[in-house]
Parts: sequence; C-alpha cells; structure tokens
Amino acid sequence: MADGEPACHRLVFLGADRSPSLLTDTVKLPVLKPGEILAKVRLATICSSDLHTLHGKRRGDYPCALGHEGVLEVLAHNRGSQSKLAVGQRITFTVADVCHNCSRCRVGLPQKCDTLFKYGHSQITSQRSLSGCYATHMVLHPGTCVFPIPDHITDKMAAPINCSLATMVNAVSSFSHKDAGSKSVLLQGAGLLGVYGCSLLHSLGFGKVFVSDVDGKRLSTIPLFGGTPILAGDESACFNENELDIVIEVCGVSGIIKSGIQLLKPGGIYVLVGLVHPDSYMNITAEAIIRKCLTIKGIHNYAPEHLERALSFMSKFSRKYPFEELVGIVYPMSNYETAFQKATLGSFRRVGLDPSLYS
Repeated sequence: MADGEPACHRLVFLGADRSPSLLTDTVKLPVLKPGEILAKVRLATICSSDLHTLHGKRRGDYPCALGHEGVLEVLAHNRGSQSKLAVGQRITFTVADVCHNCSRCRVGLPQKCDTLFKYGHSQITSQRSLSGCYATHMVLHPGTCVFPIPDHITDKMAAPINCSLATMVNAVSSFSHKDAGSKSVLLQGAGLLGVYGCSLLHSLGFGKVFVSDVDGKRLSTIPLFGGTPILAGDESACFNENELDIVIEVCGVSGIIKSGIQLLKPGGIYVLVGLVHPDSYMNITAEAIIRKCLTIKGIHNYAPEHLERALSFMSKFSRKYPFEELVGIVYPMSNYETAFQKATLGSFRRVGLDPSLYS
C-alpha cells in the first residue's frame, strides 16, 4: 500500500486450529460499486456466535472478518439519488446480504437466500474485503437493508440491535397483545437474547414472563426488564408439569429441552433460538411431542422487517428498560484478545470493541 493512501484496519480470523488464529492487517479503501455503502464502525459488540467460531464450535470458511453486531456511520454511498442515506448518519444493517428475488426471499426467509452472504461469518475475498464489524470500516453491499438510528438511541443501545434484538423480535412475532392476559412464558436463559425476549413480551402486556438461568447475577437484573427470575434447576418447584403455554430456549444448552417439554401444556409452543451450534443433540422422543400436540419452532436470524421493528421497539422503550447497561465494558480494538477473554467469561451480556481506539 502506497504511503498516504487511505487505509482500513481489520481483525482477521484464520481458524481455531491455526496459530495464531487471529491477526490484524491493513487494506486500502475500496472504490464503491453501485449499491454499496462505505461506513465507519463506531462500535462493535461480541456475539456468542463469534465466540463459538473462535473456539472452533462453529464451522466456517476462512480467512474471515469476524463481527456482525455494530453501529455504523455512513462515509459514502453509491445507492443513487433516490436514497435517503446521508454522510454522517448512524445506521444499523441486516446481517445478511441477499438477492430479494429467489424463492426463499419471496416466501419471507431472506436469511436463507440462495446467494446468502453473512457479515462477520463469510470468507474474505478481493470483492468483499471489509465484511466484518471488527474493523475500522465496512462496505455494505446492494442487497443489505439499512435503517437510520434515532439520536436518542446511544451506540451501546444500538450495537446489538441487528443480531440479538432483531432475532428475538422474530422469535416472539407470532405472539401478540391478545395472548398476553392468559398465556405464561418461560425464557430459558438470561443472556442478551433472554433479556430482549423478556422486555419484548413485557411490552406486549405479558404479565407472566419467567426467566431461568444458572447465573444468579444475571437473574438479579431480570425484574428491570419485566420478568420474574428463576434459578435453573428450580423450575419443578415453581411450576407443575403441563403448566406453561410457551417456552423459549435462548441459552444454547440442549440438556434443558426435556424439562421444557415437561413444563409445557398440551398444545403448547416451544421456540428454539440459542442452539445454533453442533453440540445441540436433544434427548427427547417424538412421542413426548406428539402426545402433547406441541408445536416446536426454530428461529434463525431474521428478515428486514424484524430489524425495522427492533429499531422501533428500542426507540420507543429506550428509557423504560436499562438497555444501555447491557454492554458492560468497551475495549479498544487493539486490545481484542482481552475483550474476547472477558466475553468468554460471561461477566457481561455484551463486551464492546471500539475501532476508533485502535492504537
């Protein structure tokens, strides 16, 4: 790279079996193609799926630029005069770049697009060199939907919207105000997915929202988001079998599924969200599902309308629930090793990386 040429710094993952598995490098700013957006990364947060990748629990094509949760600031775009994007505008973006035309996109599953490209997960190529949030800059492609972030939503509030919050909007999208008065819900896990799910259901008017977890510290904050905390393992003391209408798994631990099945009423609904890794074998029988006439639904990522609704929810309830506190600590990007270690310990629901503090 020539001296004085504009440069971007990025964190590159080479694979869990490589040593080193991570390195930083520098690439030049690309010339934008039609439909592309060049953005500065203001803040990125470390998602559990990134940790699964780092620890070898999630398969992928390497090298890749990790990081998909983040707040971006528009530096330039090539989306034409009809676009409402403005330089300096903060935006959130869909984690999937899609065609919007294939059969999967047309039936409302764009996250399963035939030509899917996922930010923070896909392999680095010469055409997609800035595709992860663990970098100073990103380039968003033409099939990526973006939404402006209102001024009263802080970067800390906004960073996880385009992953965890949008996913939970999708997970609870079939439930509504008419269910709130009569139906009881258990969220299995008090991590970020659980907290968002709890606040979403509470905002719909659900008065019986329970959240279980093994971590008492995490559970202590659940009432602030409208839920009732339960220590994992004590569910049988709190509920009878066949008592709950809805159970939502958001902890990524397959061993809890059997108890969730037992707690559900006949006709109940089980939503699986967190078990997105190979270590997810469930020791249950088809008979247990059939005899109780249960519905089991898997949720993976989301469609653009879920992200738009997530942003609207955050805008409306940013002062009601303490979302700012969910990102516990922010490290400079140059201190990424410490940040990943801290995130792995689970002391905070999210750990942030600030690329502007690169050195």
